[in-house]
Amino acid sequence: MNAQKIKAIALKDLKEVRQNKAAWLPALIVPLVFAIALPVFFISFPVFLPSGTLSNDDVQEIRQLIELMPNQLADFFSGLNMEQTWVVYSTGYMLAPMFLIMPLMFSTIVGAESFVGEKERKTLEALLYSAATDAELFLGKILAGVVPAVVLSWISYLVYAVVVNATSYSLMGRIWFPLDSWWPLMFWLTPAFSVLGISATVMVSSRAKTFMEAYQISASLVVLVLGLVAGQISGVLYLGVWTSLLIGAAIWLIDGILLVISIGIFNRQKLIARIT
Repeated sequence: MNAQKIKAIALKDLKEVRQNKAAWLPALIVPLVFAIALPVFFISFPVFLPSGTLSNDDVQEIRQLIELMPNQLADFFSGLNMEQTWVVYSTGYMLAPMFLIMPLMFSTIVGAESFVGEKERKTLEALLYSAATDAELFLGKILAGVVPAVVLSWISYLVYAVVVNATSYSLMGRIWFPLDSWWPLMFWLTPAFSVLGISATVMVSSRAKTFMEAYQISASLVVLVLGLVAGQISGVLYLGVWTSLLIGAAIWLIDGILLVISIGIFNRQKLIARIT
């Protein structure tokens, strides 16, 4: 397998995605919402209440959710007043799994563009007749989706950390974010979900007729993340360090299986037959 050919295919795809506003514009808007708007809203929320504090119902609900947390997570709330507890709970725990939408979204956008975009631009046939093997062609397109998805996600995490600490500093009196549970989320789950999104999307893209069709089919993977969001908010599941490591291991295993299957069923001769 030739690493240079894989790199060349990936760089070509990245250049073409940059020229497609429909592909990269959402990649700029969503991080602004997740990394800036949401934390500012949740941290500022107690200030806008008439009494300056949370209602009794809110207090009781948050306390019940904290009691359901594993001890190592619940201990962080010890000694915090109710406003501080709300800030840590909402920005440190409740919003955490939502950030996994970004690597999925970024990678599926590039993946959907990979084959269908080339079909629409009439450039796919030349690529399929290139000297690259099927595996090199497929892995090049995987790389083109994973790298920007992970990098953009990490930039979003950095911006989120700065916004959370800056906005809540007057209330918390210290820099407290990120929590321990965010490290495996950033460096273990984020790459795993990026590979999951791109590998599934490239496989779908090789069979879809339009960019939007490929993107919409692949976007269904977001249901996995929404399940984690629901579990975190309801108290059924918390993305602590060990939970994130276990979920990440399962996703990486699925990634490996999916990559093997995808490369195995990828057939450039069938693609050539569809476009000729």
